[in-house]
Amino acid sequence: MKALFNAHTREASSPPCADVTVCTLPQTDGKGVTVDFTPTEGRKWYVLRVMFSRINKVKKVINPDEAILYAPTRDTYKVIDGKKKRYTTLLLPNLVFVYASPKYIHSLVSDDMNNILSYYYNHLVTSGGKNPPLTVSDAAMREFMRITKVRSEHVLIARPDQCHYKSGDVVRVTGGEFMGVTGRVARVLGQQRVVVEIDGLCIVATAYIPTAFLEPLR
Repeated sequence: MKALFNAHTREASSPPCADVTVCTLPQTDGKGVTVDFTPTEGRKWYVLRVMFSRINKVKKVINPDEAILYAPTRDTYKVIDGKKKRYTTLLLPNLVFVYASPKYIHSLVSDDMNNILSYYYNHLVTSGGKNPPLTVSDAAMREFMRITKVRSEHVLIARPDQCHYKSGDVVRVTGGEFMGVTGRVARVLGQQRVVVEIDGLCIVATAYIPTAFLEPLR
């Protein structure tokens, strides 16, 4: 299976995805952190619910020729017996992103005998009295991945009321660890950041970005 996990850039000797077939490490190519997926006709990014603590099982059931799995993670820390220990958890609890055709996604969910995966529905859209499964555009997913692949404890999932947009400007980050990210500049929790919104799901914000690293696009 081709699995894309955001990986540690510091503090760890090996990334949290060391046990999967393909582990995408953050790399700088002059344009920022690399994003390793190629848009494919007939495929979409689906948001799926995953049963608690069953992410390793998900890796095994997805066919690498049919889909790409992306599961952004974050570090949390606990002090146990006076020692600080790090734990890696999903950035969006119990949610993963799968890039595949509608037919494959349907078979994946319907044939799931252990009920590990299920659709996450788009509550902003109604068709025939029903909400369709939530999908994410390639463009939005690419920027989401650019942010979440950076291993920074200051990356966060923000609520709409926490985002105060100065002018709604769309900008590109031109320096630092978030170089290449394109999104809207906003003040979040007292700091200037760049945010990317996935409609119907979440808003993800970078760490603090100085004005000198922001290039207005319109």
